[in-house]
Amino acid sequence: MQKYIEANVEAGKRFYQDFHTKGKIVMLNLLKFKSKADYTDLGSIKPQQQITGKEAYKLYLDNTLPELKKAGSSVIFYGSSKNFLIGPESEKWDAVLLVEHQSVLKFMEFARGEDYLNGAGHRTAALDDSRLLPISENEKKLPNKT
Repeated sequence: MQKYIEANVEAGKRFYQDFHTKGKIVMLNLLKFKSKADYTDLGSIKPQQQITGKEAYKLYLDNTLPELKKAGSSVIFYGSSKNFLIGPESEKWDAVLLVEHQSVLKFMEFARGEDYLNGAGHRTAALDDSRLLPISENEKKLPNKT
């Protein structure tokens, strides 16, 4: 089964085309951690001792959260997961992360920022597989039921 860690150029183009006029976007992250983080070719940020993928992802978040705040973005939710209630039994995710960005342009500025990129290798070291799904709010909102 193919694994996904980084976006490719074509996906980046589609993302921009589909969402650049939408205003706020939420990024749904499905995350599967490696049992042991892999810092191959990432020696400059490699911890002194072997750590788990989950621990490496925490290092990534520690670096990323201040950069998100500077960009006007925020973490809406970060939690644990395992099995789908509806979905394939073969897909299992360790964590789910929802991040709200003010716009596609703000997201792209954040993702290209030097301070963010300096710690982004922890994400690569941490993840065995991932999905990143951009979401925009529907124009017609659901009625509030109280």
